[in-house]
This record gives sequence, C-alpha cells and structure tokens, in this order.
Amino acid sequence: MSRRLVHAIAPPTGSPRGEVFGIVGPNGAGKTTVLECMSGLRRPDAGPVRVLGLDPQADRYAVRERIGVQLQAAALPDALRVGEPVTLFAAFYPRTGDPMEALRRVGLEERRAARVAALSGGQCQRLFIALALVHEPEVVLLDELTTRLDPQARRDAWALVREIRERGATVILTTHFMEEAERLCDRVAIIDRGRVVALDSVGRLIASLGEERRVVFTYEDAIDGTSLRGLPGVVRVERPTLEDVFLARTGGAPSVGDAPAT
Repeated sequence: MSRRLVHAIAPPTGSPRGEVFGIVGPNGAGKTTVLECMSGLRRPDAGPVRVLGLDPQADRYAVRERIGVQLQAAALPDALRVGEPVTLFAAFYPRTGDPMEALRRVGLEERRAARVAALSGGQCQRLFIALALVHEPEVVLLDELTTRLDPQARRDAWALVREIRERGATVILTTHFMEEAERLCDRVAIIDRGRVVALDSVGRLIASLGEERRVVFTYEDAIDGTSLRGLPGVVRVERPTLEDVFLARTGGAPSVGDAPAT
C-alpha cells in the first residue's frame, strides 16, 4: 500500500472532514487491501498507517470505536432477526445512536422482525451498512457498496453516502462503477498494481486527459441541439468522464456488476 495513498486518505490534522474519498482500480489492484489495513484487519507489509491519528494495529480498539466498516465478505446467521444484530452491535460501542434509526436510514425499519434468511441480496447489503453506521462513526469505510444492488437501491445508497457526509463523517469507498465515483466523490485515487497512478478531484482528473469536450453524433432525421444546432445529427455534447480517465491511466476496461473482491 503506497504511502501517497495513505497520506491522501488521512491528511494532516486540521484538514476538513466530511469528504467522500473514492478508490478505483482494476481487479487485484489493492482496493480492498487498503480498507483492511485501515480497519486493522490486515497488517501492512511496510510503512505506517494512521486513521484519525491512531495506529489500526497498536490502537485497534480505539480505532474501531470511531470507524464504521462495510466489507464485501460478511455474513450473519440466517436465524437472526434483522433488528437483533443491529441492537447487538450498538451495545459494543460507548457512543451509539438508535438501532432502529440505523435501520430506518437504510430502508429496513419495516423488516426489523424478518429473519436474515428472508432478505434479498440487496437487503443484506443494506443491513451491513446499518451495522457500520449504528454508532455514528467519524470515518466510514465502504467496500463495493452498491454491488448486487438494483438501480433504485443503488441511488438510495448514493443518497445515504451524501447524508453521511452532510453529518460530518468522512467516507472512504471502493467501487467498480465509474459513474458512482464521479457522482459521489470529492477526490478519487486510481490505483493499479498497488500503486497510485492518479489522485485528484474528479474534475481535475477528467481535465487531465486534455480533452475539453466530446461530441456524440447519430444519423437521425431529428436534431436536438443548442449551440451546435446547425450541425445535422448532433444529439449532445459532453465532457470526458471519470471512466475515460480510468481507461487512460490503467490501459484496461473497468469491471462492472458483481465483480470479485480485490
């Protein structure tokens, strides 16, 4: 894990909180490894890691009281009722919110009496997010947050990330969806083979390609344009996207859908 990436995620004391920091990269680039090192689940091979000024290994209990973690590899016993693990997790922390409020925030309040076995894949994902948020953490680590979610549930998850940021917490998320990173993140690190190949705001990363605009043409009789109305076949004019930056920096195509853990 590169020191540059660690410094970017955990800037010097006094920097503003309430940021959404995205980590994108090909499969195997090290995205999940970064979150595991930050949460104390994995020991880095070399170099220091600090979260909120604390060492996730030496100060693991202090760190875990102040962060929330949602990882891809997680499971609960099928026989549990939805409200039970949330109430249990809330009891682990000295500072906690309302377990039912955590369920409400992820849209599972009405399912609190249902068995875990009865939940869909997307609902299970939302339950794990509730477990990460129940103690009102200062830093929230989200690993492939919207994998297995349908389009509406994905938009709901995006709204939740924005709400977390508005409450003053820092969100660090990994994703395979370039649209997700572009819509949510204040800054993005692109990593490839364990190294940071680009790190900046979304706008600056897109501008770094050197293209100001991309024009998309179709060959239809109807023309719907504004400044380019005089050119037949123009549908829209758009800027390059974060996906274009990803492809330019890594030389490969981003994975979509249910990608494996990386």
